Amino acid sequence: MVSRDIIAQWRQDITTADDAGDEATAQRLRGELSTAIAGKDRDHDLLRFVETCLSNALRMEQFAADADRAGDSEVAEFFRKARHESHKGAEQGKVLLRQRLTGD
Repeated sequence: MVSRDIIAQWRQDITTADDAGDEATAQRLRGELSTAIAGKDRDHDLLRFVETCLSNALRMEQFAADADRAGDSEVAEFFRKARHESHKGAEQGKVLLRQRLTGD
């Protein structure tokens, strides 16, 4: 089993990549971490939740841009609100993961 310290570092690297907007690196690290801990780590579902929220946030921004190009500001605003909520969920998940990993 992967040690908690290694998992914590992996998650920090993912957070750093996310914060820097480096989605390709963050996605790769998530995949590696998921493979390493699948079914073994009690926080695995939280990690997957954060990943899903971030992916959804990116998708919602793409949908908003599509609506902008189509001249539909109402739909664009709807997708931006959805993006904000997805990002908020990811941030809440990150906080909970950090608390569980550091014992706070």
